[in-house]
This record gives sequence, structure tokens and C-alpha cells, in this order.
Amino acid sequence: MLLLLAITAPTALAFGFGGAMAARSRFAPLSWFGKGYIAIVRGVPDIAFFLFFVIALDQLFEAIRHKVKCPDWDQAIWQGNDFVVCQAAKLPLGNAPQWMHETYGFFLAVLTFAIVFGAFAANVLFGAMRAVPHAQLETAAAYGFSRRQTFWRILVPQMWVYALPGLSNLWMVLTKATPLLFLLGVEDIVYWARELGGTANPRFTDYPHGDWRMWYFLGLMVFYLGLTRLSELYLERLMQRLTHGQATTGGEAQRKAA
Repeated sequence: MLLLLAITAPTALAFGFGGAMAARSRFAPLSWFGKGYIAIVRGVPDIAFFLFFVIALDQLFEAIRHKVKCPDWDQAIWQGNDFVVCQAAKLPLGNAPQWMHETYGFFLAVLTFAIVFGAFAANVLFGAMRAVPHAQLETAAAYGFSRRQTFWRILVPQMWVYALPGLSNLWMVLTKATPLLFLLGVEDIVYWARELGGTANPRFTDYPHGDWRMWYFLGLMVFYLGLTRLSELYLERLMQRLTHGQATTGGEAQRKAA
């Protein structure tokens, strides 16, 4: 779970930043793509997206490999409800070790989570970019800044103040969405709590015991509450650092306190 969060959070933020940049682009097709990405992903329930998108993504990868590795294949790939590719195009290969299957499943999970939560991050960042006072951008233009310099030196540093509250909420949601990994074939912390807390299972232990799931889930609750509290403390300090010197309510409060 923690590994997933450590990889997914920055990846989703990168997707979100790219989506926000595309949405505010002056090039109409790119702007349509960015706004469409935000609207479509945010408008589809997460569970339905996970169940559909992972299968579609897996088939897309295998279809591309099939075109490259089996150019002489003379049959259709999609045969009714069946998806048939040559053995060399399978991901991973049928004779691949188990760790490769697990790694590939984890990769699909990270990519799916990043795309889904990246759309929400893109919406937050897009709003934050629009919240930066326009006078700041006009001042940069008056001093001879190019559009690129204005974006990276003025807009991006200031937008984080407005984006952090929304991103912090998104982080909290992301930490609690990891049980959806089970839909993608990845065994997460909630899955193990259910299995280990159940009655004796030869897969894990020969020691007989009753139904301990309540205690395992109680431990999970304490773990999630602790993670939430640590996140709140870190985000609060980060907000104080970002608002320092900024023309915002938090920055003004710091200036008066000093």
C-alpha cells in the first residue's frame, strides 16, 4: 500500500499537471483534450473505470505487441467476445516467472490510479492556475517576461497556495482508495487483514484460531487514522511554507505575527 502511494501520488500529480496545462492551452485541440480528460474520468465511477480500463489497457498493449511481433497473423484479434493474440504478444509471457506477473499487475494498478486521480488533480490545478491574480501575470508581462517565463516563474510558484487544500483532500481520498487494488488483482493491506484475521487457513498458518477479523480491521482503522494525522501535520507545515510572503490570508497572518 505505502509503495503504491509513494509511486502513484507523484505520478497522478504529473498527470494532473499535464492535464491542467493542456486544459488552459490556447491551442484548441489540446485544450479540448485536457478538458475532455478531466470531464470524462471525473464523470465515470471509479469502480467502473477500474474494471473496464485495466482490461482495455492490457488489450491495447498486447494488440500493439501483436502487430510488431506477429505481422503474418491472418486472423482477427477480436473474435466476438474473445481477444486472441499470438503467444509472443502476451503480457507477460505464459512462461514468465510469477514475480513478472505481479509486477505487471502492479504497473497496471499504478497507471490506472494515476490516470483516475490525475484527472481530479488536473481539475484542482486548473482552478488554482485561474485563481492566481491576473495582475501578477500582467506585471510579469510589463517587465518583459515571455509567456513561458511568466508561467514557470510567476504562475506555477503561486498556484500551489490555492491548489494545496484540494490536493490534500485528494491525498486523503487516495489513501483510502487502495482497497480498490483488489479489483485489479493486487493484494493490498485490507485484503491481508481479511485473510489473516479469518479462521485458520492452511495457506497462512496451521495454528487454529477464531474469527479475528474485527481486531485486524481495528488495527487497520488505527493505522489509517495515524496516517491521516501525519498527513495533516505535514500538509499544514507545507501550507505555512507556501503562504510565507504571499498575498493571501495565511501569508498576511504570518506577516502580522512576525
